[in-house]
Amino acid sequence: MPLTTVLFDLDGTIIDSIELILRSYRHTMALHRSNEPMPPDDMWIQGLGTPLWAQFGQITEDKEEIEQMVQTYRTYNLTHHDALVKPYDGVVAEIRRMKEAGMRLGVVTSKLRDGAMRGLRVSALDDVFDIVIGCDDVTNSKPHPEPVLKAVAQLGVTHGETAFVGDSRHDMESGRAAGVTTAAVLWGPFDRAHLEDLAPDYWLEKPADLRQLYAP
Repeated sequence: MPLTTVLFDLDGTIIDSIELILRSYRHTMALHRSNEPMPPDDMWIQGLGTPLWAQFGQITEDKEEIEQMVQTYRTYNLTHHDALVKPYDGVVAEIRRMKEAGMRLGVVTSKLRDGAMRGLRVSALDDVFDIVIGCDDVTNSKPHPEPVLKAVAQLGVTHGETAFVGDSRHDMESGRAAGVTTAAVLWGPFDRAHLEDLAPDYWLEKPADLRQLYAP
């Protein structure tokens, strides 16, 4: 079945926000756990695509402390967002090309919807997507299939005509569990070796490779 619908992850797929994310985590840990060694950046990178509460749950089981850390992270992140976030080179043009070809487009992210919309505005893509699913729109975030399934249902399309494009294992696992085509981008923080065992349906090495998913 030809694809009619493409869902995108946001961070690491559309926007390069990795430096902002790492700075936000470092700031949060310095404020809340100043007497402890700073966790390595790799710990946060491996959790990209999962909600903040899950990430900080690796540090503490205290729900009140986790909530405070999440708020500290979000405050810092939003303050510095526009200065540090930018779309990956070539991605905006390819997404707009896809839209002009008549494809239905959506974003499925583990960010809050408001934060996601801010990233799309910075990228001049806030008028392109038919749907944006944030972590506050679902009960279970990626790698659970719920966010992808919700986007498919709200768009009124079928699993067979839908692809999910992302950079992380959580994206591939969510898409596969939802029964849609999966496409792994390699211009984000993860390389092919990191995702190889998940056997995505498509490997996208550069933004122009998005054209594999439809007929421009």
